[in-house]
Amino acid sequence: MKTIVQGTGAPVTISRDGPTVIIGERINPTGRKKLAAALAAGDLGIVRREALKQVAEGAAIIDVNVGAAGVDEVALLPEAVKVVAAAVDVPICIDTANPQALAAALKVCPGRPLVNSVNGEERSLSAILPLVKEHNVPVIGLLMGDEGIPDTVEGRMAIAQRIAARAARLGIPAEDIIFDCLALTVSTNQQAANVTLGTIRRIVSEMGNNITLGASNVSFGLPDREVINSAFMVLAIGAGMTCPITNPGQMKQLILATDLLLGRDEWAMQYIAYFRSKPQ
Repeated sequence: MKTIVQGTGAPVTISRDGPTVIIGERINPTGRKKLAAALAAGDLGIVRREALKQVAEGAAIIDVNVGAAGVDEVALLPEAVKVVAAAVDVPICIDTANPQALAAALKVCPGRPLVNSVNGEERSLSAILPLVKEHNVPVIGLLMGDEGIPDTVEGRMAIAQRIAARAARLGIPAEDIIFDCLALTVSTNQQAANVTLGTIRRIVSEMGNNITLGASNVSFGLPDREVINSAFMVLAIGAGMTCPITNPGQMKQLILATDLLLGRDEWAMQYIAYFRSKPQ
């Protein structure tokens, strides 16, 4: 199953047969006081710099989230999207839970962006999916619903099927639904990662959709988080994840090495090219 997204440059294909596609995570004020303060002040210079930096480090898609205290998302999100689109030619992932902000950003975003996200709650399904259909764009489906985040594979699969069924009723193609199986911290539940990985495998085998994750959530509250995040990234890609939302500066080489070992990099050309491009 192939999901196509595009910015002002070449289209990007997300598929299980191709290389893992990195969605750059750093334009998100959660836990980033400097970015949150800049956004609250209407300063988008840091947004432009982060977009340029992440593309240089290997991001193929840039996630744009301006949801911080004191920010009018409806006004600022489309402006941030325009700044990113002017700075880089890769596709944009419009990241908001606000339907009005999403509608405003979709009107100004070039190409074929990715929407982040819809979930299994009725209010989300009814507000977000019609916008996805209207603009003919793909969307990330979070596997949480009115009941919260299920702690079993079966519970998350039920939400995936609910989102897929509602999308199909609107005429949204299956390939335009990318599921986020939700990584929760293993510091409070030792089976959290296993549930996520099991859900990925079930979706791959039963539905075939592409998979994303905010993979760093798995290590919250633990020391040496990058080690845990790296191990989880490898496991998730092996299970079928195709487009992680992550920091390319930390994860690009690891992801290239994983793709190489999974037979997705002919003659190791992508890995070697990246190694040669690194400052020695």
